[in-house]
Amino acid sequence: MNAIAQFPPIKWMIVHPRLAAWIALSVGMIVLLVIEARDIGLLPLQWVALLTACVLVAGACVWIISWEDSDDDPAADDKADAPSPTVVSTTEADPQREPPKA
Repeated sequence: MNAIAQFPPIKWMIVHPRLAAWIALSVGMIVLLVIEARDIGLLPLQWVALLTACVLVAGACVWIISWEDSDDDPAADDKADAPSPTVVSTTEADPQREPPKA
């Protein structure tokens, strides 16, 4: 398994997983778009617009999926385990003091 990880494209994908996912998803979406829309008779500018939209949507999908990566972040878990500060109102701190009148 370690020999596979040393292969340059695989090594690059391990270092840049989001960018690799964006490229892979973009290629897949573009292939499907070209297969499905090849007989429609789109103009060149329309093809450019559709291909650009596919790449942008793929990037947005990878970005949204990466939101869950922060849940796996150990540094974020350490912050979540820290006790939250307690808020004490002035009436609880000093029972003799009257609450402010509205």
